Amino acid sequence: MPFDHVICTPSQLYEKYKEPEEGVRTKSIVSFDEHCRTYIALSPFVVVATNDAEGRCDVSPRGGAPGFVQVLDDTRLVIPDASGNNRLDTLRNITQTGQIGLLFMIPGMSETLRVNGRASVTMDPELVARHEVGQGKPPKAVIGVDLEEAFLHCAKAYMRSKLWDTAAWPDRSALARPAQIWKDHIGMPDPIEEVEAWLANDYANNM
Repeated sequence: MPFDHVICTPSQLYEKYKEPEEGVRTKSIVSFDEHCRTYIALSPFVVVATNDAEGRCDVSPRGGAPGFVQVLDDTRLVIPDASGNNRLDTLRNITQTGQIGLLFMIPGMSETLRVNGRASVTMDPELVARHEVGQGKPPKAVIGVDLEEAFLHCAKAYMRSKLWDTAAWPDRSALARPAQIWKDHIGMPDPIEEVEAWLANDYANNM
């Protein structure tokens, strides 16, 4: 193992951590109530976690106008698959394992909504037609999620990070421009100005 003093079992964990309180254990629900529906309708951003058949994990951000994720009924929602880089990590993982975890956010709100369930990639014409992504075009597919549990996550992480407090945001002057990072990671021979022009064109025309 790459680390020493590794905890390997749940029982070892609870030798260091106390058992969760009753309210924490019972806070998850198995259907989208009015609070979940309103939260998702107001959320313009969701983080999508999946894993492949070998257990490799992936986390992908998805965004759109508030309500771009639609709740269909008490246990189902759909996420349009907007244009990306065509690695298709999320979609490939779903076809292999059908597992998904979602973290919905509302700007300025420190509580998040977590949704875990089973997922599938569907090209159902009716569901696809409900969405517009990238210059008003329909997506090629949507991600369908069958709910297993949903719950509101407490605000502590956002309070500690001061994520929404602009006065607490770090100085990014030591961080390279995104184009420089991509250029170095990929090994692109192009001048940085050309990489930035390519990015600007991609963002403008392939949303």
